[in-house]
Amino acid sequence: MSEVQRRKYSQEEKNSIFDGEFMPHIDSMYNFAYRLTFDEDDAKDLVQDTYLKAYRFINSFEQGTNAKAWLFRILKNSFINEYRKKSKQPAKVDYQEVETYYNSDDVDFQGTTDLRAESVKDMLGDEISNALNSLAVDFRTVIILCDLEGFTYEEMAKILDIPIGTVRSRLHRARNLLKEKLKGYAQHMGYNTDEEE
Repeated sequence: MSEVQRRKYSQEEKNSIFDGEFMPHIDSMYNFAYRLTFDEDDAKDLVQDTYLKAYRFINSFEQGTNAKAWLFRILKNSFINEYRKKSKQPAKVDYQEVETYYNSDDVDFQGTTDLRAESVKDMLGDEISNALNSLAVDFRTVIILCDLEGFTYEEMAKILDIPIGTVRSRLHRARNLLKEKLKGYAQHMGYNTDEEE
């Protein structure tokens, strides 16, 4: 570690770094977290956890470097750790909730329509979002980081902690998978998809 990374920031410097360099990225952090979790509450929890860790380990942040990339790496690692933790736990069922449901008058009710999904059903972004969300998390992550967040290959390699060659090949495969998933939609919209590059 360099001298700058070991430096102990004063409380005032910590607050300045946090407010000036970390907080401007909160919307991008939430968008990335939501794309990983598909759940608003989980995304908010992940962002909160990321910012808590960022503040806790602020002395390892080198002021003047890419704060956004540093935060994205914390978020990605937190997501992976939480995902691993959840995948090792058995499925949980709230028996009180099940009992309450079956004892209620709503047992025969089939469910309600999600108005958010209904209102955007015919919009362009819906098909693209569905195709992106159907990709495996590794492929979805590189598409989000590169094409939506605008990170360079080098920054992505640092965030994901993988070699730059892996970033490039994963991005290539992810784009091809996305292209294949969107081929029918493109044809429906009138695009000629028969031509090869």
